[in-house]
Amino acid sequence: MTDNQKTLKKEYTFEGKGLHSGLKVKMTVAPAPVGTGIRFVREDIGPDAEIEALADYVTDTRRGTTLEKGSVRISTVEHLLSALAGLGVDNALVRINAPEAPILDGSALPYVQAISADGLQEQDAPRICYDIKETVRFKDENTGSEIAIYPADEFSVDLTIDFDSHVLGVQHIHYDSNVDYAVEVAPCRTFVFFHELEFLFQNNLIKGGDLENAIVIVERPVSDETLERMAALFNVGRVDVLPEGYLDNVRLHFPDECGRHKLLDLIGDFSLIGARIRGRVVADRSGHKINTAVARIVREMMKK
Repeated sequence: MTDNQKTLKKEYTFEGKGLHSGLKVKMTVAPAPVGTGIRFVREDIGPDAEIEALADYVTDTRRGTTLEKGSVRISTVEHLLSALAGLGVDNALVRINAPEAPILDGSALPYVQAISADGLQEQDAPRICYDIKETVRFKDENTGSEIAIYPADEFSVDLTIDFDSHVLGVQHIHYDSNVDYAVEVAPCRTFVFFHELEFLFQNNLIKGGDLENAIVIVERPVSDETLERMAALFNVGRVDVLPEGYLDNVRLHFPDECGRHKLLDLIGDFSLIGARIRGRVVADRSGHKINTAVARIVREMMKK
């Protein structure tokens, strides 16, 4: 039985701030015709300021995935792309008035909740799929990160994270068609190590970061003075460290929420292939850089 393309039943508007820019953002995700794929339009630039969500246009993967085509640039797109891919949306037009998608709660859940309430619209054309016929393997020699994709009858992921962290430990995540993306993956929020926060602030990043959109991992002992300084940076009264090694701003949805968030990112980045792949993905210490590099390799294979 042919699996047809799908789009949204109506428009959805999301407002929030960009994680790194701190800008207020309004973003509308709308239905789109067959064969459109996922496209972004920078309405603050003009109606023709469009960029396709494809690996060809990835220009930056530091702390998120950035697409750029000519003068059109849009960053931190991975959570929205993950939500659309996880729900099975093939075609959508994303209108946005800023250079960065809103971070919302740091997960894909707000998108999933809004779209799932109405379901999807099936379209009169088969879904674009690509079968992995030979093993694809890529390793980043600088970081040790590695991704391999093996031929298989359906898409699945086995992902491992290992940050040499006594708080996180080593986390193994499995994903296939039996896993409910909306329940098991979408709620999982982005994370950061406490010792990275001051560096990120000093380098003009996470201007839109707050204690509601990220899990903060405290790997090393922290003085009361440092905690007070961080509370001031985030404009909150007080922060403390939980015995488990996390800042007390949020409670984990899952013990392995950080590993699941890396899966969320991978699903979003792999949507930049521009087709659903059938293959078994094995990812070790993956991140946006290697995810999008592999997506680009698969796109080249498709073109041949």
